[in-house]
Amino acid sequence: MDTGDREIFSNLTIFPPVFVRLDGRAFHRLTRALNLKKPFDPAFNESMRSVCRYLLMGSGLSPAFAYTFSDEISLYFPTLPFSGRVEKLDSVTAAVAASKLTIELGSAEPLAFDARTIPAAGEFAVEYLISRQNEAWRNHINAYCQNALIEEGMTSRQAAAALRGMQSGALHEMMFERGINLAETPAWQRRGTLLYREECIKEGYNPLTGETVQAARTCIREPEETPLFSTPEGEALIRSLTGA
Repeated sequence: MDTGDREIFSNLTIFPPVFVRLDGRAFHRLTRALNLKKPFDPAFNESMRSVCRYLLMGSGLSPAFAYTFSDEISLYFPTLPFSGRVEKLDSVTAAVAASKLTIELGSAEPLAFDARTIPAAGEFAVEYLISRQNEAWRNHINAYCQNALIEEGMTSRQAAAALRGMQSGALHEMMFERGINLAETPAWQRRGTLLYREECIKEGYNPLTGETVQAARTCIREPEETPLFSTPEGEALIRSLTGA
């Protein structure tokens, strides 16, 4: 029996530009299995950056840039592979990311990302990235506070209940009393990391002429401290990457 006429979503397409957002599925089990450091593990963060680099340069998908924090990656596509077919874009992107992260971590546990596609025309790209960076900041505060309470003897559920409804200022004060200034933690924890492709000049050697030559290559740029996207500097960077 030909089932093609029942694959009603396989030809659902979308026009660029879009974001594809990947979220780790049940990564709390991964944290336990690999004994990752809390509240943030630098090695895990580096593995997530490696996944982003591969998605940008090695996967054949060619997004223009990636923004990552915690177990989340947002990819910006000004042009789309697979003729813009949403099912294929989501499934392949999530599969590539999960496979690459499994390799990076040497995990014996199966890893998975879910994926969603988000139209990003006009001004929305800046708005979207501001909202995700705000989420990175909230995630950073909650991770530190919850971990502090767990280290003091609470269960995860008790810590979550204790923090529910607390305002940002109270959370900051809570950690300050414990010797941690949340405004001075590493930038990748507070702001996430932006990675993008750009043209760079590299020197090479011409064996025929014996001369040193310069050639344009595509490189990945990772600012040491991702700017706040809500500032003029951050907005200008996003606009330069999206052409908005």
